[in-house]
Parts: sequence; structure tokens; C-alpha cells
Amino acid sequence: MFRRECVTSISSGKYEQSSFSWDWGPSFPTMGLWKGVCVEAFDVLQLVQVSSVPLYNSSLSQWSVQVELLVDAVQTTNGQVCLSIPELDSEQSFQTQFVSGKTKNIFILHINTSSEVKLWWPRTHGDQPCYQLSVRGFQDGLLILDTKSKVSFRTVELIQEPVVGSPGLSFYFRINGKPIFLKGSNWIPAHSFQDQISPDVVRNLLQSAVDANMNTLRVWGGGVYEQDLFYSICDELGIMIWQDFMFACAMYPTEDDFIQTVREEVVQQLRRLKSHPSIIIWSGNNENEAALATDWFSIPASQRPTYTRDYVTLYVNNIRKIVQEEDQSRPFLVSSPTNGAESEREGWVAEDPYDPHYGDTHFYSYLLDCWDWRTFPRTRFASEYGFQSWPSFSTLQPVSVEEDWSYDSDFTSHRQHHEDGNQQMLLQAAFHFHLPNATDPLKRFTDTLYISQVTQAQCVKTQTEFYRRSRTEIVEGKGQTMGALYWQLNDIWQAPSWSSIEFGGKWKMLHYFAQSFFASVLPVGFEDADTLFIYAVSDLSHDLKLRAVVTVFSWARPDPVCTLKSDPLLVPGGSAVAVFKQPVAALLAGCGRCTRTTCLLTFHLEDGSGRQGPSNHHFLCSPKDAEGLQRPNITAKVQEAESALVITLHSSSVAPFVWLDVGNIPGRFSSNGFLMASGNMSVTFDAWRPTSVAELSRSLTVTSLTDVY
Repeated sequence: MFRRECVTSISSGKYEQSSFSWDWGPSFPTMGLWKGVCVEAFDVLQLVQVSSVPLYNSSLSQWSVQVELLVDAVQTTNGQVCLSIPELDSEQSFQTQFVSGKTKNIFILHINTSSEVKLWWPRTHGDQPCYQLSVRGFQDGLLILDTKSKVSFRTVELIQEPVVGSPGLSFYFRINGKPIFLKGSNWIPAHSFQDQISPDVVRNLLQSAVDANMNTLRVWGGGVYEQDLFYSICDELGIMIWQDFMFACAMYPTEDDFIQTVREEVVQQLRRLKSHPSIIIWSGNNENEAALATDWFSIPASQRPTYTRDYVTLYVNNIRKIVQEEDQSRPFLVSSPTNGAESEREGWVAEDPYDPHYGDTHFYSYLLDCWDWRTFPRTRFASEYGFQSWPSFSTLQPVSVEEDWSYDSDFTSHRQHHEDGNQQMLLQAAFHFHLPNATDPLKRFTDTLYISQVTQAQCVKTQTEFYRRSRTEIVEGKGQTMGALYWQLNDIWQAPSWSSIEFGGKWKMLHYFAQSFFASVLPVGFEDADTLFIYAVSDLSHDLKLRAVVTVFSWARPDPVCTLKSDPLLVPGGSAVAVFKQPVAALLAGCGRCTRTTCLLTFHLEDGSGRQGPSNHHFLCSPKDAEGLQRPNITAKVQEAESALVITLHSSSVAPFVWLDVGNIPGRFSSNGFLMASGNMSVTFDAWRPTSVAELSRSLTVTSLTDVY
């Protein structure tokens, strides 16, 4: 197993860990103030912060809201606090005393049991309603406090319990009593300089996440606690947040003065963020349990007990304890990856934190064939995995010059911060594709950028689909995977990385693929012992009766050779069920003159009402070995139809990985990187600034796999 390089930095002070460089970003350590500074005056008291945490009493079937007021009073003040949520017909008043200085004051507002509370749900599982909490304070009848904040109601549980037919424990999240498969990615800082991140950038990235059918982002522990707007948008969009505390890939000190700064940091962030329903878990650090357990830092054996004690002191005796005091509404994990409850049983540092029978795992492997699903761990929860690619030429061009436009240039070496990363991408691509060989240097460079994105997209697709189809299975004691968060969503600069969105917001091919492999209903095809299996994966709450429809195509022409249909089978909500099984040899024998090298498969799911979910494909051989695969001579015409920009494509043969690019015109296509098995297809382009048919036509390029040979 290989892991991404964790670049350690100065850990005796608290900085953005990745600002000292990481394997996807530059070294730009910053210092000084980057947010606004103001002086505030008050003569009685000041409300510094309001936090509200909904709590559900299952025995009484009643909601309450724990309201926490952080108040700074000039002198001890007696008064009355009135809390209300008018929409839920709930109001209570409290006689209280605000002691001189800055104090925390907690009040419990019980929700009227006759009022129907609408629950906040993750994306695609329901709506994201919120209520307005009114907080007013009076002294001798005079209003001295008056503020409003949002409250959303939901419960979250992390379920770790015995699994039938498997050693170990489950690891999944239950939201409002419903098991939810977490689908998404990992979030890193959107810029090296935080003051350069505009609200539009934040919203665009988060909207891109939900548009790719994600419901979860992990805010990684080597970056920053994100701005308030980030969490508010996640609340609005139904994006669940796995929130790391900002400790990553390093051993931190435990001297009293450092511990005190950590305690203050944790308290401040908990009070700032715990009102957000989108945050479903706190995690103490990124990869520090694994670092200790597998000895990343070559700690002498005699000193290991000291480091373990320091680890427990920092993350368990301090951070965990503070979280449990400040927020009883969410689970807490000490690290990621971790064995969770098993790590706790083993003294907080498990012998093998990557054990797939417990907790979450991080897994990277760049030298094994990523199309072989057997190379992936059948884990309970995959919280990090991924492959690198280069961004598009239009993203690199503003920060480079002509002499840089070669895969062997100093520029490409300088921008690559992962050891052997550029070579690993080519080695992975060479498993299944011919590498670009154009004589023109610029074309060879741009073709290589393209093939890196094709490889990344296909690799992450294969791994994600493996995790999704493993949600209800136990195979050789492993399985019941309930989360897939690939590394990483976004970029911090223009460079090769694991991201699916380039710096500037442009979608890579991977992000377009994610729209399909994170769909609520998904067909997944794979081979085992030369037998083709197709699973129907459903995240829905209701049952479906689905059949698989398999279409066989010849590489040489865009006409179906034959079509097979399975019998309908019941697919319960929240499950993965095998709906098609047939030996490949028998399948091809029934389709005339097809062989593994001359034909390929597409497939989809349908019920009585029609198609359910996206279509998918399965290659019976590596494309580099395909017989009949030829230049498709794709033509494209841009038109405007009902205020939409539509690109109509025509192909003379089957074309894999068709990629549309409009250079530096910001926006995205309705579909991209697709297999064009039919002769005609139309896609739309959503422009993020005003453009025209003429500009789009001038800028549009169309690339498919055989165009790079």
C-alpha cells in the first residue's frame, strides 16, 4: 500500500499546515492579520456569540434547543432572557444574571410538542428547512439584547456495532434514524492566501459538489477552519461536513502553554461552528494515529511510549474532552484514518489503523492497475483515495510560457510536488492506453494533459463503484462500505494534483464522471472469474424493481450488435443487488462475431416506468488492444436554443472519452468525457459569463481517445 506524501512542517506553533507546502501545493507560509479588525464599544453588555444545538429526547419524543450566549458584561447585570421560535409556537423566558466579564450562559428552549418539526436532511434525502431563533434580553423592562439566528433540526449517530458474518465493527452514519451512504470528496484551502477567496468562489465550488451528486465533504486537518459562509452554504445545500481539527501529519508538543492555545482554539471553533447542521462529526486530526502506529517518523522504540502518551494527552484528554463538554449532538473521532471504537480499546493507537474491519481508511496505490478492483480494500468507509492528473492547458497557460509546454520541462517538474508523480501518471495510463506520440511538441503536451485526466477519471470511477456496490455485501469477512470520499475536490494553484476541479473552477473529466458514479441509482459492472456482473445500487428510501439492459457495440461502428435484458429483481432502498450475471464468453457467443477485442458493452437500469439512473460502460479489453477502434471524425455545431447553448455532435464510429473544451470561457457542459456509442449526441454549455455562439464555436475543441495517437 502506498500513501500520499505528508509534508510535515513546524508543529510547535499553529499555522495552516499546508502553507509550508504539500504534495499538491506551494510553500507560501503567511503571517499577520487577514480579516477585518474593529473596535466595539458598549455600556452595559455585549452579545459576543450565539450558539444553538438542537437535541432530541427519544424517550419523550421531544426536541429542545440548547442556546448558548457568550456575553461580555461591564458589570454584573440582572435581567431576563426570552427565547422563541415563532414558527414552532415555542417561547420561554428565563431570569438570569450576567456576571461581570466574559461568560458562557446556557438556556434550554423546549419545543412545543404539538408543533411539527421539519427535519434537515442531507442532499437527495429530503429538504433543508431552518427556523428562526429569536434571542432578546431585558433589564428593568428595557431591551438590551436582540438578535436572531438560524436553527435546523436533525440527529446524527455514528454506528459502530458487530456485523453479522464479519469480525470487527460497522462504521456508518445514521441521520434522523436513517443510514446514509456518504458520497463526496475532501476539501482543501481554495487559495494560498485566504483573503483572496471570494464568496463566488466558495459557492461555485460547493455548487459544483452537489451538481456532481455529492452529499459530503471532509474539511481536511492540514488546512484551515473554513469561513462562516462555507458552512452556511453547506447547510443550505444539504452537504454534510466531516470536520477535522487542524492537526495533520505531525507529532505536536504537549507543553502547558501549547496545550492552552489548543484548548482556546478548539473552544472558539466549537462555539462558532456547532450551530451548523451540516457538520456531522468532529475528528481530532489527520493521519496522526497512523503516523504513530506505522512509525512514519522513525521514532526510537524507547521513545514511542512518550509519543503515545503525548498523543493521548493532546487529542483525548484535551480536544476530545472539550468536544464532549461543548457539543453533545455529534460524534467525535480522535483521528482519520482510525479503527474508531477498536482504536479506543487498544489505548487510542491501534496496531493497524488501516484495518478494513473497523473505522475509516485512507488508501493510495499508484503502481498497480487501477482497473482491477481486487487491488482496493473492501473497507467499512473510504475517507481518502485517489489518483493524480494535470489540469487543462487553459488553466496552465496564464502561469507558464512556451518553453514550459512539455511534459519534461522544468515547469512541469517544479509544479509537481508528489515524488515521481508525473512518471506514475504515465505508468498508470500505459496499462490501458497508448501514450501520446505527436511530433508537434505543444500537441503532445496537451494530449498528455488529456490522457492524464482520462486515466484519473477511469481510476477513481472504478474504485468508487467498487465501494458503492460493497455497501450491503460481506465478502470474506469484509464489506458493508458506507462512505466514499475521494481525494480531493479542489485545487490551491495551477498544478498536477488529485483534484476533480481545477484552480479557477473548471471541471476535470473526473468531476463529470462523479455526476454518474455518485448518482442515487447506479448500475455498476465488473468481471470476476471471466463472468460479467451488474449491480443495481440504490440510495433511495423506497424499493425498486429493476432489470439490467446490456447493449453490445462493435468498436468499428456506432450501431448496436445485440441487446440483452435481465429479469426484473427487487432492489430494496439503500442497497446494492446483483441484477445481471453471465459468463463473458457466453454473452459474446450470443452476439455473432464479437470478441473481447472487437466489442464493448454499455448498460443501464430500467423499471416499468423507464430508465433509472445513468448509463455505464464496460471495456472487455484495454482500449490500446481494441480492434476496429478508429478516428471518429467528430463534427460539432454550436447553436442557441431556448436561451441555452447546445453543441450537436456527430461521429462516424464509437468514440471513447469524448472531451469538449472551450479554453478560458468559464462554465461547464451538461456531460463531458463520455463514451459516444451512437452517431449523434447533443450537450449543453452553462456559461458563467456572457458569451455567444460565435465565441463558443471559435473556442471549442473536441478530443477523443484516438486523436492522441
